[in-house]
Amino acid sequence: QVQLVESGGGLVQAGGSLRLSCTASGRTVRNYAMGWFRQAPGKGRDVIATITWSGANTDYADSVKGRFTISRDNAKNTVYLQMNSLKAEDTAVYYCAARTSAYMSRASSHYDYWGQGTQVTVSS
Repeated sequence: QVQLVESGGGLVQAGGSLRLSCTASGRTVRNYAMGWFRQAPGKGRDVIATITWSGANTDYADSVKGRFTISRDNAKNTVYLQMNSLKAEDTAVYYCAARTSAYMSRASSHYDYWGQGTQVTVSS
């Protein structure tokens, strides 16, 4: 069993930045890809960014490309999401997720473990 815990959310003004962290604990799973998803009020859960086990490959939703950066430090069992130039439409609960595969996916159904979510609110 793998437990994921997100942190770093909060309230920020439009144009500001936040860095989210997701740390895994419990059963050690080394060959897993990670993803960040978000869910706005009344909306579905959408993929934001994904990263392979090695970190060599990343993928971003068009809405955040050029503004957000996903990275990972496997030695710390931690994945990060650096969010810059935040917009009001970025307001959502952000979730990290892990899948028992080294290859990333945009589909939430492909992920096996989920964090509890962290709220990001962007004011304008």
